[in-house]
Amino acid sequence: MPDSESYRDLVQKVRTIDILTRARVSGQQAGVHISLFRGQGVEFSDIREYIAGDDIRAIDWKITARYGIPHVKEFVEERDHTIYLVADISGSGKFGSTATKFSTLLTLLATISLSAVHYHDRVGLILVTDRVEKFIPARSGRNHVIHLIQSVITHKPMAAGSDLRPALSMIVQRIRRMSTVILLSDFLTPDCSKELSMIKKHHDVLAIRVSDPREEELLDVGLIELEDAESGEQILVDTSDPGIRLRYQEEIAGHNREISLMMRRYRIPFVNIRTGDEYLPLLEYLMKSRPGGEL
Repeated sequence: MPDSESYRDLVQKVRTIDILTRARVSGQQAGVHISLFRGQGVEFSDIREYIAGDDIRAIDWKITARYGIPHVKEFVEERDHTIYLVADISGSGKFGSTATKFSTLLTLLATISLSAVHYHDRVGLILVTDRVEKFIPARSGRNHVIHLIQSVITHKPMAAGSDLRPALSMIVQRIRRMSTVILLSDFLTPDCSKELSMIKKHHDVLAIRVSDPREEELLDVGLIELEDAESGEQILVDTSDPGIRLRYQEEIAGHNREISLMMRRYRIPFVNIRTGDEYLPLLEYLMKSRPGGEL
């Protein structure tokens, strides 16, 4: 957990997300249902006449109007869906302007996990730096998800480096059941295209890049000392030099293109969410971009 954010602040953030998630789901009958997992949990089975005690939200008004007798739609539970969240908790997560990347990652992870609870989906977690730091097998239920989120908040990373390959290799080796794998990372990591290609053979994969606007360019503020949050290396940079600022932007732009091309190559739905962004529309866009349309 980044030093700049207190345990209490992060817990309060998750509580707020929980309240908002419940409100979105319970608001279904008011027409404001915007669940990320819409379509999972139950599927249409049949239509029958209304029986006292049936949920009025299940009434099929077209059939009711046609026959003059209330009819309701029947649903059956779908096979439970399994989601694995791969969260990059490396040292670069401490960076951020309006909020840290770690805090943004936690917000996204909590939103996805708590939404899944309401649709009886199973959620698992892999915390990764340059190694797998924690693995929590997928289970369903609110208590499990709260424990999972708590683990993200309280975990103290053993390393600062970043490498998604150990986590992706673990998925290939240990997770046999077809699942949706959601990557949460700034992708400032070694190339992991080989591992992604292997996972795509058996699992559905989505990717969320968590970034910060200040990473995209160097401001002209004179001499500054930059420190790599993962390696600890420090260098003195003259940001007043236009050539240095241009080279920095070119390198960042090149790295961004490489990530986008890798995701496109393996047909992995991908969004970039910056700290401070309104994230729900981007999450919903991501979910609808996957094969089959939605989670």
